[in-house]
Amino acid sequence: MQKRSRSSALSYYTMSDVEGLMKTKSPRYSIHGTWNLFNATEKRNITIYIAGIMLYKFGLEAFNGSLVALATNRYDIDAERRGVTPYTFERVGMLTGLFQAFQCVGSILIAPLMKRMPTKIILSWAIFVFGIFTAILLIVDAATGGKIKPRGWDETHNGADANFYGYYGSYNTDGIIPIYCVCGIAYGMVELIRRVIPRDIVGGDVQKLRRMDSFVHIFYELAGTAGAFCTALGLIPYFGNNMSFIITPICFTFASITWFFMSHLDWKPSDSSLMANQPAYVKAVLGGFYLFVESAWVGGKILFTSRKFIWLLPGYSLALYGHRYLENGVAPVIAKRYLGDAAWSQIIVGGSNFGELLGALFVFLFTNLVKTPILWLRLDALMILIPWYLVFWWVPTGHVSDAWKVAATFIPISFGWAAGDVSLAAYVQALLGREEKEVNDVSPLGAVMSFLYCTYIVTYAIASTFLGQYVDAVGNRPENRNTGTPPNYPSFPNDYVNVRPAIYNVVGVQFTVLAVIMLLATFIPRGALAFNPTNLYGEALETQDSQEELVTCAGWKSGARFERKLNTETRSI
Repeated sequence: MQKRSRSSALSYYTMSDVEGLMKTKSPRYSIHGTWNLFNATEKRNITIYIAGIMLYKFGLEAFNGSLVALATNRYDIDAERRGVTPYTFERVGMLTGLFQAFQCVGSILIAPLMKRMPTKIILSWAIFVFGIFTAILLIVDAATGGKIKPRGWDETHNGADANFYGYYGSYNTDGIIPIYCVCGIAYGMVELIRRVIPRDIVGGDVQKLRRMDSFVHIFYELAGTAGAFCTALGLIPYFGNNMSFIITPICFTFASITWFFMSHLDWKPSDSSLMANQPAYVKAVLGGFYLFVESAWVGGKILFTSRKFIWLLPGYSLALYGHRYLENGVAPVIAKRYLGDAAWSQIIVGGSNFGELLGALFVFLFTNLVKTPILWLRLDALMILIPWYLVFWWVPTGHVSDAWKVAATFIPISFGWAAGDVSLAAYVQALLGREEKEVNDVSPLGAVMSFLYCTYIVTYAIASTFLGQYVDAVGNRPENRNTGTPPNYPSFPNDYVNVRPAIYNVVGVQFTVLAVIMLLATFIPRGALAFNPTNLYGEALETQDSQEELVTCAGWKSGARFERKLNTETRSI
């Protein structure tokens, strides 16, 4: 190394010199220095994004929890009034399945839209439209005679009576489906862009991405836990589950306004030559279809043509499916058939959200100890076996304490999933961030996340309907109705339905198969045979964008220390 003036110390060091100095322990990746990891613009955008995401999550928990409980109760009531065999969970499964399926449209739209308008605009408008359609369902209920739950209603009405929910509107319960489907489009856009926008805010440095993803996820699940518990313990008992999501359009509107104040995140329009000579209407219609197909093609091609990415299908899509089915498919069955109150499913979901909070917090604290998603995915595969106990669990109905017990068992399950999800999302964002300019019309990152998300959606949409139908069929068997007194427990209500034989298959067997597939997938990437791999394919993604930054950002605490180190070495030359 040749001697040069001290004033030019920061300009004459080569990248090899920088890499050598970076091998020393740097405070840049320390836990206490996390906030200093980001520059002023990134801090501002992260703060605004977190504020909006908390409003969104709180409103979302109120909406989803209320709507699933509402549909469960209404379909049971409809069957009782008509004197027919109830197919409650088949219809609820179809409702949630279609909701997931329509998310596919929203998530696929994100990849081409990311090249044409700022992500903050997409995010703001999507959540605003979502809020409008949740308000429409409230208006329909009120217009057909629905009202806020009268005070003292539970004390004056028998829960076994079909009129127990007499404050519901008189509309056809199937009318919920089209409104929920349109909400699914907006929900799919919001959920997918949540997995893409961190890369736009902080770039492709995997250290920054892991920190931001886990940091955001902590506040996201904090709001989700609060929203689930507030819905189950406050909103539904006070308003009734037909009106308890009255706060949702308010929260969504404020979230939309909040996100609008983010910067454009260095967004630049894409110069696409796609059908440039066609009329605007033809270009919009044909271009949209073409980009839809191209997005799916690009995402599928990246995933299926490389060992580096193929393991993401079970690692991300199947893991997400198992987690969502646990919350949206299993929790309502346990709440309604085991415990006797559909509203208590939100207590169970609240426990799941708390587990996600702990998982994200753990990744945030130990991001330097677990550098790849592999260990977290293996933990997720093991934790998903916990619900086997539900097959053998007999409890009397009507005790809310049992809902809290189930919620406690969901905490470690969601802990494993959230840790894997945060780490895996950061890994994919960093790995594909470098390829953003290789395809002009479709973002590779957006295309891959769209394909993974749509794989989960299609899996859930198909499975939830048929599994719900199976649960109803088992519950409607004569030997599983009016079961009387199980061993060592008090008498159950005369209308009690035993669905444990169905839980054996839809929970025990299904989750065991998922666990095996997910566990095997973690051994596919090169370098993943170790218990806790330090990198995959020899790629050090955390230094991709940060080496030059360490030299130039001397104003940060870590940068100042680095500058002093450089100046010290300069004086000694």
